Amino acid sequence: MAGARKPVVEVRRSQRRRRTVSAYRDGERVVVLIPDQFSRAEESEWVDRMLARLAAREGRLARSDAELFARATRLLTTYLAEYGSQAVPASVRWVTNQNGRWGSCTPADRTIRISHRVQDMPDWVIDYVLLHELAHLIVPSHNAEFWALVARYPKSERARGYLEGVAAAAAVPALAE
Repeated sequence: MAGARKPVVEVRRSQRRRRTVSAYRDGERVVVLIPDQFSRAEESEWVDRMLARLAAREGRLARSDAELFARATRLLTTYLAEYGSQAVPASVRWVTNQNGRWGSCTPADRTIRISHRVQDMPDWVIDYVLLHELAHLIVPSHNAEFWALVARYPKSERARGYLEGVAAAAAVPALAE
């Protein structure tokens, strides 16, 4: 990318490392692990290569509001098609101000908000959280009819278990749905 600032890079050399090179982010810094016998030219070449790989990986992982809305549309078509426009949200977006729940839905204005904490979770968990909120556009409460809609998603129980595990690992009480 032209004009993009190069991050602070820390190169760690290892006498035990022979051929492999790896890199990871540590806050604002990128740590590159290389074999000790690499020359300065090889080091420079590998740092550039690993920065490019990290940028490509992070670009693939970035999830936008547009992608989230498209995902919601695919879920509607697959699991709630018979509800037509009743199940179509006005907006679906990532938010950073939801720390007590994974997502929320306001049926009155047809908006769905998904916590940024879900962004890095597996796709099947994101799909579950989205379908859960989409089902609220049809049934606002958590009654039997609502849970029957959510259960249409084949990985719903697995995703609920995953989310409960994340909440338990974070040593917080089970988060509200």
